[in-house]
Amino acid sequence: MKEIHEYFGMIDWIVVFGYMALTTLIGHAMRGEQATIKDFFLGGKSLPWPAVSGSIVATEISALTFIGVPGMVFALNGDFKYLVWGIGSILARFIVGFYLVPLYYKKEIFSPYDYMGNQLGERVKKLVTVLFSLGSILGQSVRVLVTAIILKVVTGMNMEICIVVIGVFAVLWTLMGGMRTVIWTDVMQFFVFIAGGLITLVWLVHSLGWDQIVAINSSVVAENGEIINKFEWFDMTSPFENAMVQYTFWVAVIAMPFQNLAAFGTDQLNAQRMFCCGSESEARKAIIWSGISQVITLLMLMVGAGLFAWYTVNTPTAQEAALFAKDSNNVFPTWIVTVLPTGLKGLIIAGAFAAAVSSLDSILAALSQTSLSAYYGKRYMDEHGTDRGMLRKSRGLVLIWALVLTGVAIALSYNHSEGGDKDLIYLAFRMVAYVYGALLGILILAVGPWRTKASFRGILVGVVLSITVAAWALPDIYTLIKAFGWMENPEEFLNKPAISFAWFYPINTIITVVFGLIIPGDNKEEGKDI
Repeated sequence: MKEIHEYFGMIDWIVVFGYMALTTLIGHAMRGEQATIKDFFLGGKSLPWPAVSGSIVATEISALTFIGVPGMVFALNGDFKYLVWGIGSILARFIVGFYLVPLYYKKEIFSPYDYMGNQLGERVKKLVTVLFSLGSILGQSVRVLVTAIILKVVTGMNMEICIVVIGVFAVLWTLMGGMRTVIWTDVMQFFVFIAGGLITLVWLVHSLGWDQIVAINSSVVAENGEIINKFEWFDMTSPFENAMVQYTFWVAVIAMPFQNLAAFGTDQLNAQRMFCCGSESEARKAIIWSGISQVITLLMLMVGAGLFAWYTVNTPTAQEAALFAKDSNNVFPTWIVTVLPTGLKGLIIAGAFAAAVSSLDSILAALSQTSLSAYYGKRYMDEHGTDRGMLRKSRGLVLIWALVLTGVAIALSYNHSEGGDKDLIYLAFRMVAYVYGALLGILILAVGPWRTKASFRGILVGVVLSITVAAWALPDIYTLIKAFGWMENPEEFLNKPAISFAWFYPINTIITVVFGLIIPGDNKEEGKDI
């Protein structure tokens, strides 16, 4: 019997390398002048808003949605309830576009952290930079892991080598042309994602018929014997009834606006793209129109339903069944490799790989910029931003952060392979739950008239407390305790509460704001610009 990766032939590899070469050439051609850090980090603030919007979508979707969403639906208890989170996502984009963008565009800044530092002091800027770095490393390592899963399926290489290959490509693309290259290569991935999803769905519908796909997914026997409908997407379960249920209407309209305000308003991965626009109005259009990502999410949910029907009608081989039982995220790449014709499978795999590299080079650029700015301060950056030495330092930081991110992704892959989290969408959102609330809380303190009452001491206490509360309630610390053999049932010993990670976006925001205001501090000592 052929191994899965043996279905991926020489012509497919030619397509992959050809696509990567083409993307690299286009990125190189569009890189523009790289004389200053403004050119490197903000693309000279001259990029058209449709390209920036497409870049935001490509980064948000990435290989995580492309592979993780179909895998989530394919799982026996999977359904369309993830779609309801789009309500909070769209709402937050309008708030960012009409409220935060004008604030950010009043001054020449490189990141939201420059704004927070200007409002609350340089120590706050350093603190939020640390929070962003921590959240980025945790969240983006999941995206790297997803792409490594794809590469592992098509190459047969071990996970560690796949992760290193992704890291090498990301460094090359980032160093080649900064944000101009990042955004224009993102635009390419945006169209490949849509094409790949549409081709897959059309293929499945043509092969099985839409009526059969609906019939199979509408009466699935779940693990507990209950009959479920995978197309179900609306759940009104109250958090007071069950706080662990995460894909509900109440989570969507209460918790997820906090998550998305943090993602688009405080996370430099997304915010940096808005700063690449030439004006406030263009940045607003870019962020609001990026809400089209929800259509792509729906497309990939439908692909997941189609794949479930496909493997219900076409019994998977023993080798495929073992892969699917181990991890449902293997389903879509396996289907692509074993079902689609030669050449087409190469193009879709190449697009997914390039999209992951594009997301990774985005975060490397953002981490480099924010750490450089936090270390030297805004005044020094304003005075020396045109120095060639600063550009060299920014490139050096790209290499350092690439090593850190690759290392964390490899560590995460060990947990994944040893029976850890298989729902990668859940894992990615949970990883940023530790810091997003604190970041948003600090931003809220910075934007209002109450900023004169906020103190660094209070903010620091709020941040530490919010992360501690999240660590107490989320499963990660308990997994580590068990892995080191320190305790058999740490959840019982520490009285772990039963609450979904999603609620820690608003909870941690409130904790940070409250403690930032109630603990006094000397404004002069804080170094605020008031």
